[in-house]
Amino acid sequence: MAAAPLRIANCSGFYGDRLAAAREMVDGGPIDVLTGDWLAELTMLILAKNLLRDPAAGYARTFVTQMEQVMGDCLERGIKVVSNAGGLSPRGCAEAVGEVADKLGLHPVIAYVEGDDLVPRMEELRAAGVEFCHMETEEPLGDRPVLTANAYLGGWGIAEALGRGADIVVTGRVTDAALAVGPAAWHHGWRRDDWDALAGALVAGHVIECGPQATGGNYSFFTEVPGLEHPGFPIAVVDADGSSVITKHPGHGGLVSVGTVTAQLLYEIGGPAYLNPDVTARFDSIRLAQDGADRVRISGVLGESPPSTTKVALNYQGGFRSTTTLYLAGLDIEEKAELVERALWASVPGGRESFGSVDVSLLRTDRPDPTTNERALAQLRITVKDADEKKVGRAFTGRVTEMALSSYPGLFGAGLTAGASAYGVYWPAVVPASLVWQEVVVGLGSGGDRSVVDPVLAPDPPVVADVPAPTGTAGVIVSTGTAATTAAGVAALTSHPSAASPAGPTVRAPLGRLIGARSGDKGGNANLGVWARSDPAYLWLATFLTVTRLQELLPETAPLQVDRYKLPNLLALNFVITGLLGEGVAASTRLDGQAKSLGEWLRARVVEIPAKLLG
Repeated sequence: MAAAPLRIANCSGFYGDRLAAAREMVDGGPIDVLTGDWLAELTMLILAKNLLRDPAAGYARTFVTQMEQVMGDCLERGIKVVSNAGGLSPRGCAEAVGEVADKLGLHPVIAYVEGDDLVPRMEELRAAGVEFCHMETEEPLGDRPVLTANAYLGGWGIAEALGRGADIVVTGRVTDAALAVGPAAWHHGWRRDDWDALAGALVAGHVIECGPQATGGNYSFFTEVPGLEHPGFPIAVVDADGSSVITKHPGHGGLVSVGTVTAQLLYEIGGPAYLNPDVTARFDSIRLAQDGADRVRISGVLGESPPSTTKVALNYQGGFRSTTTLYLAGLDIEEKAELVERALWASVPGGRESFGSVDVSLLRTDRPDPTTNERALAQLRITVKDADEKKVGRAFTGRVTEMALSSYPGLFGAGLTAGASAYGVYWPAVVPASLVWQEVVVGLGSGGDRSVVDPVLAPDPPVVADVPAPTGTAGVIVSTGTAATTAAGVAALTSHPSAASPAGPTVRAPLGRLIGARSGDKGGNANLGVWARSDPAYLWLATFLTVTRLQELLPETAPLQVDRYKLPNLLALNFVITGLLGEGVAASTRLDGQAKSLGEWLRARVVEIPAKLLG
């Protein structure tokens, strides 16, 4: 007999998310598992710096605070807790949770999962032939001074811990979705080759991993979302076959709709094959349907075997940098900016070329005939980087400060007296999956039960899902509007451009009046997902928004490699822009170093849209 559906509730999307969310999810209604994601790529670097200052640090302390708030209720109601808050010190985090339990007079079974930290194994892995080549450039890591090197583990270590009776499971760097895959695999008793079921749980985990982004947070059509002042966190109800329903607690703010779920599905992805250490999920097989108020059913997800390699996120010390911003007001903005550069580089020994790298951006935030002082202002951001801390510190900012009375009229600035700051560089690589395993410790202290979970190895040859276009009435996509079609119908129409171009007059309007977007960072790359809310709109979008058109609308992307992927089952397109963020978030000199606003920039561009589509 199949086990009952598992209710997995999220209470954190990043380190710094709402502290009260755990309490809200435990009190808001019945749940079986409380999960939280604390580990963005940037977070690992932050934790590494914390660890250098304090050997007892290295994990997300806010998780420990949350456990103090809800541990008693979780134990009383049988709610399992699974979190990657262990960061660089899963054992330290587990011990801190144990101290909280002792303080409260509680006796949970606490487990932690290790094996992701590869720093102690670097020489061993190099001897095995691993060069840690960059995933984009294929350049070997060489002798760069590594701060962190963490493999992305899957969910089987979590499943092992739960199977051994753990009440609270703390992990290090696991994939975000593993926090749902592990509990679902344990609860439903899945085998390691139940690819479709695992893929379904992976998709559900991807939807809820970023907390309220699935319930209307950061949603393009945010004015349609009720209670967005305090949106609830999402819940994935996962069935035995891997299908799920995304929902939230009754009475909590926000909205769960096909639109909000689609937006999160498009967040930080690449091509249709979504890789994971446990399974590869085919995002072009996902079917969404509104299943009632604040309920979206996810079904039809096909799975393939996982890749033969495991992704590793490395960070190394990149050097030092300093950023200063000068404000330019009124007339002759470009001439004022040119004067600054001429004077600044002339005053620096060796000039602009003396630094490791320089980035100068003129941000035209000024407006013609400004009615306020602020509307008269543009910004000149200057960032210098170098291995020499002194060169980019006071030696640089002092030259800027000296210009205060001897340059353009109206000069004032921010950060003129700031010193240099260290920055890290993100380096994505892969290692053979056979060289990475998980160690599960159930129980703290010398009596802890330690076991090793072998990696999930891809079959040879790998299992690849057949993703045929559905025929007849199978695979119906229910959109947020009233229209519905089959994936086969969409695929057939989008293969004929004329069919995707409604006849009649066009109207110049912002693209965002018709489509939604969600964007984010993938290391040094950015992803930009766009989706339509009706079938005719998608048919037009798929023809209109080519790579060339995207590069015209977003000129910053023009010199970069841009890949486009169709997801007609989601009425969506996904673009991956290689190199937009340089060496990753921590090292990026872009004003929006995580590309969070990229989608809204695209939506603001005015284009010719068929009037029929705008209604």
